[in-house]
Amino acid sequence: MKPTKWILLLMTACSALHAQAANEKQVVRRITLEEAITLARVQSVNAAVALNELKTAYWEYRTYKANLLPEVNFSATIPGYAKSYNSYQQGDGSYTFVRNNYMQMSGELSIDQNIWLTGGKLSLNTSLDFMKQLDGNKEERYMSVPIALTLSQPIFGVNSYKWDRRIEPVRYAEAKARFLSETEEVTMTTINYFFNLLLAKENVGIAQQNLENAEKLYEVAKAKRQMGQISENDVLQLKLNVLNARATLTDNESSLKSSMFQLRSFLALSEEEELEPILPEMLPSVLVDYQDALNKALTNNSFAHNIRRRQLEADYEVARAKGNLRQMTLFAQVGFTGTDQEMRGAYDPLKDNQIVEVGVSIPLLDWGKRKGQVKVAKSNREVIQSRLRQESMNFNQDLFILVEQFNNQRAQLEIANEADQIAQQRYKTNVETFMIGRISTLDLNDAQVSKDQARQKHISELFYYWYYYYQLRSLTLWDFEKNSNIDADIEAIVKK
Repeated sequence: MKPTKWILLLMTACSALHAQAANEKQVVRRITLEEAITLARVQSVNAAVALNELKTAYWEYRTYKANLLPEVNFSATIPGYAKSYNSYQQGDGSYTFVRNNYMQMSGELSIDQNIWLTGGKLSLNTSLDFMKQLDGNKEERYMSVPIALTLSQPIFGVNSYKWDRRIEPVRYAEAKARFLSETEEVTMTTINYFFNLLLAKENVGIAQQNLENAEKLYEVAKAKRQMGQISENDVLQLKLNVLNARATLTDNESSLKSSMFQLRSFLALSEEEELEPILPEMLPSVLVDYQDALNKALTNNSFAHNIRRRQLEADYEVARAKGNLRQMTLFAQVGFTGTDQEMRGAYDPLKDNQIVEVGVSIPLLDWGKRKGQVKVAKSNREVIQSRLRQESMNFNQDLFILVEQFNNQRAQLEIANEADQIAQQRYKTNVETFMIGRISTLDLNDAQVSKDQARQKHISELFYYWYYYYQLRSLTLWDFEKNSNIDADIEAIVKK
């Protein structure tokens, strides 16, 4: 034997061993729809994205609540050094430059509280400053403010804290509801991939069975042709059926691998696992009332919170534009202060320290700019209100259609199941009838196509039943089997 042939044989053997090893590594895993849903909610990328969005909303809400609580702050300069020239006005009005060369240190401790009712800020402060001259007499000075109470209060401006108290809880409720809905949407995606794999597997089984039947019928047809019982055209048609069945099987096997890869990747499973989906048999026995579903959706769904939040934000923009028409701020501070060359003397004796300032900013001529901003904010609010009304009508309409589709789906599924059984029996009967020569190949082909379509229709209707069911759960956040809300311990989920 030539060396080239030895090499080819060796390569063929190695390829066969490699394929055998790969097949041995494959682990067949039977998986139900319920198991796939559970894995998707824990391991899928979509579930991780939904969880991270929830965590972001949770900490934003925590930040908002922290803004309403007292805050303790400490600030210090330790130390500060300056060696420079500054301008100085002398007694005759002329200016000269004087040299500064000093070191200073300062520290302040404050307790700050935002006042949500008025939009102001109240602070309780204590501070100590130290300065030492490094030129001249090189004296040291201390200045203390043992206690000071400071109020900063806008008079006409918009109270952002008050608006936050109205908007932020709605925003957080929207985020929690959206997380639960997205969890149900993960389930819907899982159902889609699961039934794609189930249908692809069923198509491979159908194609294999069709190929076996086509080969048997072709062998029978050749024998009948020799006996002159059928025409050459029928024999050729059956041979063509064999070729078509082989091509269909190859295509379906490729689709099966693709569908398995999609589901396996979505569930974050190993590529060594060969998934074998199990056809769901038990169905939730549920009949949904539209008005009841609408009430639950408007109570639980993030859409209702989204509508409320956007309305509040539009009102806030109008209030802020109105607040910018004129501005007035009150600043007041009362307390005690002292200064001395020694630290102890800076605290005894103490003197009153009082500051009161009222700042006013009123545009006298702005060519209608601020009034225009108010008009724009009001117009934007009207646009948003119109959009919200349209979105609400669309939401109600989509929910109504979904309820109707789901309630009708069980009947559709029962019809598809019965049609599947009839088509299977019809094909079996037609095969037997063809064997005794009473029907043509065209009738047999028609029965086969009807059988395949009926089986695919059955699986498709089963998919729609489950998809509609979880879509209803996603919109209403209601478990229709347990007759209870779909809820979760958000605090525990976020802190995992």
